Amino acid sequence: MQVYVTDTEAKRLILDIGRRLYERQYVAANDGNISVRVSENRIWVTPAGVSKGYMTENMLVCMDLEGNVRFGTAKPSSETGMHLRLYRENPAIRAVVHAHPVTATSFAVARVPLDTALMTESVLGLGVVPVTEYAVTGSPEIAESVVPFCRDYNAVLLANHGALTWGADAMQAYYRMETLECCASVMKNLGYLNVPPHVLTRSQVYELLELRERQGVFTGGTPLCAEDLAKKYQTSKG
Repeated sequence: MQVYVTDTEAKRLILDIGRRLYERQYVAANDGNISVRVSENRIWVTPAGVSKGYMTENMLVCMDLEGNVRFGTAKPSSETGMHLRLYRENPAIRAVVHAHPVTATSFAVARVPLDTALMTESVLGLGVVPVTEYAVTGSPEIAESVVPFCRDYNAVLLANHGALTWGADAMQAYYRMETLECCASVMKNLGYLNVPPHVLTRSQVYELLELRERQGVFTGGTPLCAEDLAKKYQTSKG
């Protein structure tokens, strides 16, 4: 018989983990998302557009694994599809945490996996953390990008994005995020990030700018893409 936490406990855990992520600066602004499974076909998930440090219970959303909202009036996180795909692919997963801890995200931008046995704690509590293929946030492709890893690993780095952990319960999923960031910090201090970052291409940047406009934001300018930097480098050499 499969055992799940109650709706009440799931909501309490999500609020607690959200505060922890915010206080440890693993998320900024409205970044990140958390979900907890409460039955074979239901999860509770964080809402879109809300800081994880300031959520209240009435903001949380209950959904089935097909993506239908069962309870709640808020809009679910745009990355809920990634959570749902993990639950459908691996029934042993009971909770998922997505955040942007600075050091781990640096490895995600450099597309360097955390795959070296440096710390006993990381080997015991986390294991290898691979890097997914790049995909736009909130897209079906980003949900697909985690599928190859969801049964044999406990976490992934999302290319140019952040980190994703999961577990047999909510606190295990969260603690894996802490361990991931600790391991990444040690690797950075040892010089494992002495590589150039993977800068987004022009087409990838324009895709994100279109998404930004769909979210109602029309300011912020256009950041330099890989092609711009290559041209700038060639100009400086010439």
